[in-house]
Amino acid sequence: MKQKIVIIAILAVLLTLLYAFKAGVFNEGEDAYANLKVPDVIDYNFHIKPILSDNCYTCHGPDANKRKAGLRLDLEETAFLELKENPGNYALVSGKPGESLLYGHIMTDDPNLMMPPPDSKLALNSYEKKLIRKWIQQGAKFEKHWAFIPPTKKEVPTLEVLDGVQNEIDGFIFKKLEEHNVLPSERASLETLIRRVSLDLTGLPPQREQVQKLLADTSEATMAKIIDKFLASPAYGERMTQSWLDLARYADSHGYQDDSYRTMWPWRDWVIHAFNENMPYDDFLTLQLAGDLLPNATKEQILATGFNRNHPITQEGGVIQEEYRTNYVLDRTNTLGKGILGITLECARCHDHKYDAISQKDYFELFAFFNQVNEKGLQMDAVQAANQKFFADPPYIEISAKETEDVLSFINMKKTPKIKVMVMNDSAAKTTYILNRGEYDQPTDSVKPNTPKTIFPFSEEFPENRLGLAKWVTDKNNPLTARVFVNRIWGMLFGRGLVETSEDFGVQGSLPTHPELLDWLAADFMEHDWDVKYLLKKIMLSATYQQKSELRPDLKKVDSENRLLARAPRFRMSGEMIRDYILASSGLLNTEVGGPSVKPYQPPGLWEETNAGGNRGILTKYIPGEGDDLYRRSLYTFWKRTLPPPSMTIFDAPTRDFCEVRRQKTNTPLQALALQNDVQILEAARVLAQRTLVEKEDSNAIVENIFQSLLVRSPKKEELLTLNNYYHDALETYLNNVEDAKKLVAVGEYEQLDVDPAKTAALMLTAQVIYNLDETITKE
Repeated sequence: MKQKIVIIAILAVLLTLLYAFKAGVFNEGEDAYANLKVPDVIDYNFHIKPILSDNCYTCHGPDANKRKAGLRLDLEETAFLELKENPGNYALVSGKPGESLLYGHIMTDDPNLMMPPPDSKLALNSYEKKLIRKWIQQGAKFEKHWAFIPPTKKEVPTLEVLDGVQNEIDGFIFKKLEEHNVLPSERASLETLIRRVSLDLTGLPPQREQVQKLLADTSEATMAKIIDKFLASPAYGERMTQSWLDLARYADSHGYQDDSYRTMWPWRDWVIHAFNENMPYDDFLTLQLAGDLLPNATKEQILATGFNRNHPITQEGGVIQEEYRTNYVLDRTNTLGKGILGITLECARCHDHKYDAISQKDYFELFAFFNQVNEKGLQMDAVQAANQKFFADPPYIEISAKETEDVLSFINMKKTPKIKVMVMNDSAAKTTYILNRGEYDQPTDSVKPNTPKTIFPFSEEFPENRLGLAKWVTDKNNPLTARVFVNRIWGMLFGRGLVETSEDFGVQGSLPTHPELLDWLAADFMEHDWDVKYLLKKIMLSATYQQKSELRPDLKKVDSENRLLARAPRFRMSGEMIRDYILASSGLLNTEVGGPSVKPYQPPGLWEETNAGGNRGILTKYIPGEGDDLYRRSLYTFWKRTLPPPSMTIFDAPTRDFCEVRRQKTNTPLQALALQNDVQILEAARVLAQRTLVEKEDSNAIVENIFQSLLVRSPKKEELLTLNNYYHDALETYLNNVEDAKKLVAVGEYEQLDVDPAKTAALMLTAQVIYNLDETITKE
């Protein structure tokens, strides 16, 4: 019987497939491409280069070692040369597709001549072939890669209808909507906007008192006042620092197998302070790359260079020192590329980049800037690591508690009279070599510090050290630095950058959805002295940012992924923001700014299972903090590389072994289970329930009060009815099972208030339901 069912099922699938083939379902892609209209004017960067990059550069691109037939197609000066293996013929002949062998090879059916070759599993569709033909007809004009052209302010588009436009950003966004016959969404309610701005600028929900006060302000400048209010909060610096830590690969342990402690939190405090003081972004980068090389550098400027000491460091015996020293320099070089320049430099470590015009020589010339660093003092034995004692060699700066307070304007230093922090310090000049296949023990030709000319030439006026590199990075003619940062800020606010691949602005990266807007913002940012708060306020004051986020049926076909931004985005908050949101809304959050990392709740046993370093006392056992330390912002959670905080890892936090600028976004059952069962969440629900019962005697208002505390809005009639019914059902259950109620409310270390346990348990579960709502953990 079972065999018959299986056979019938297989036959059904085969019949379905046969029908699909006859109906042309599997040809739909090619048919759809065939019907696409080719643009009147072909743009090399946006129409042609992606085709060549995806299909041709592997064999005919920047990597000389893999190049075939002597043909290089990524540069204009080589693409039009006579073919060495086919004299008298050319891959490209301007204006003449029929005489251009490139076009002939992509159109032929002969498998021996076809390009890309059949065994490559690559192929151009009919639309791409038409684009190539028209491009050649129009002269086969090349352009410098769009991201390597310095950004300029193009004229803001003129719109047929000006309703709703609030600043230049809307001009660019609404013009594209106009071209697609799509209208923008209405403005979101002020309640929604207050919550949105608060989450974006502080990473925390607004307090109810704040919301009421801001709603009462009816002046025309209300939105600007709301933004200024949150920009001025100390929590703003914490919010901005949180995103910078992934890029800077910050951790409280060294990594590798032993993974013992390190003290780098004073550098983290410097970053918080820099953002709160609104340090210009060019200064912010300069100090982190080369603060120690500034004339008469202060301890604060030297401390900033801890940025380049955040990489993993081995403390194991028996390792080859030069191998690991080389890895540290490689890490700094790659972080500069991915985090600051938005370029995948690491691809050129072993060979010329296959897609971007960056050679292996270019890579090691950049590597040379970081190759002068004194790496002494990075090895620590077990006793020193366990006691958090470090060598006083040059790579460390010693900061007293008083100096930390003076430099960073922080008080309440809780812990040690002196703190030793790893910083940068160049040694005597060291010769740098290109490493064959990137191997530390295979040096070839020597190179000196330099930068890729394809991006922006290194000025003779710049010193050949990290300070010169910082000047090159922050030069207003550098086409990448401002673009990459503006794009990352846009991604922070909208969930996706104007360039989706915020880590890769190269030819294999995503094209910008609104290139003129990206350039306008980058140029405007530099014109306003790299002012980060100005940039944020500019974007937030746009009608684009202030739209409703509700899904619209008319956008499903035209713009299902919301790339045109006809509505505000709606996406889940990060693991850190979810935890902080829950702590803040329950009243548990400890708002102290700065200081050492702390250890909140963590499932027992995990720490010990991942520790391979043997018996090291404090290193082998996880001891949660006490008192207010349990409720500090997630920014301050102790970050062990071999075991990042589990509650954040579940919500896609990286390990911080290397630079990350864009977190993946997943949706898994573990996330739902964590929101239902995590001790921190249950405790927050219990504390909120007890406090509400103490403050509110009217039983009819307690559920509504909880709802408003968590979602910053009043519940709808149906929502309130459902939640009240749930509360009363739970209350009836626990009135009959008081011992179960007492067990439930015993969760967490925070003090118990003298409140009826049955009511507490019922209201606690009601709060937990609201915590688990999609709306609670979503920024919309």
